[in-house]
Amino acid sequence: MLRQVLKTSARLQKPGTGFFCATGSSSGFFSSFQVTRAMSYKTRSNGQLYTKEFRLYIENEAGEPISAFHDIPVYPDSGKIRFEQPKSDLVNMVVEVPRWSNAKMEISKSAELNPITQDVKKDRVRFVRNFYPHHGYCHNYGAIPQTWENPHVKDNLTQIEGDNDPIDVVDIGQALGKMGQVKTVKVVGALGLIDEGETDWKIIAIDVRDPRAAKINDIDDVSQSVLDDIYDWFKYYKVPDGKPANNFAFDGKFLSKKEALDVVYEGHVHWLELLKGNVPAGEIDLTNVTLTDTKGFKSRHDVAVKANEILEPAKVSSSVNDWLVVDRE
Repeated sequence: MLRQVLKTSARLQKPGTGFFCATGSSSGFFSSFQVTRAMSYKTRSNGQLYTKEFRLYIENEAGEPISAFHDIPVYPDSGKIRFEQPKSDLVNMVVEVPRWSNAKMEISKSAELNPITQDVKKDRVRFVRNFYPHHGYCHNYGAIPQTWENPHVKDNLTQIEGDNDPIDVVDIGQALGKMGQVKTVKVVGALGLIDEGETDWKIIAIDVRDPRAAKINDIDDVSQSVLDDIYDWFKYYKVPDGKPANNFAFDGKFLSKKEALDVVYEGHVHWLELLKGNVPAGEIDLTNVTLTDTKGFKSRHDVAVKANEILEPAKVSSSVNDWLVVDRE
């Protein structure tokens, strides 16, 4: 299944190149957290939350802004780019949307250093609707850095092109996440969403610090009620906005840990192709401050980000709190 991806990985490998990732730690406006003993990150906020101008940057331990897309390693056990699939089931997760919140936040592909921004449509910031029994996002939701769902090739499993984004991850742990948090999660499975004709994987994972983490090692260990909620949310969350229910690969079956880890590694290899300039980047900004052998590399002194701003969030329409009922199929 991964034969073609592994061939690509071997072609990309160049001993002695500068493909290394930074590590870091400290505190920021939104949160401060330790990822592993060697890595920790903080955040820097620019602009008002819930506005088009809002930017949330990730910083390393020295307080220097880094790319949330490119500079945080996909695998937390090593700061090096991986040219072979690791045996570990752990990955890094950048929390974009904490559980139960509504603002549609995401790592910006087009902005320099890829800060977290709020999605905009028709010149307005976007929020997901509440629909029974869900309020906002049903779990902590985010992205796996250094992965990319390639829109130029068919996914190995779905045989449908990727959605041009980092791979999404759902953290089923009990702790409420914080926007911009970088946490280590254990991969346990995957759900293959087909979003408007594109592959949009949802990796199912659990925070390694969760009390249940030691007992949840594969998708069969996850409560069926949790899986049902995840499926229900992703199938119907667009319906309140007048759109049809979403479709899934494999009739909505959740895939195993092994298959999910293959998906992550395939996405990592596609990201390597992107950073090496072997595929068109399009609107994606490749700026990074750690990957010296890439076309997007810049010295930290050449990247300007405003100082941290502590501003009151903008007012949000009361309709964001409306709770709707949708008809299930």
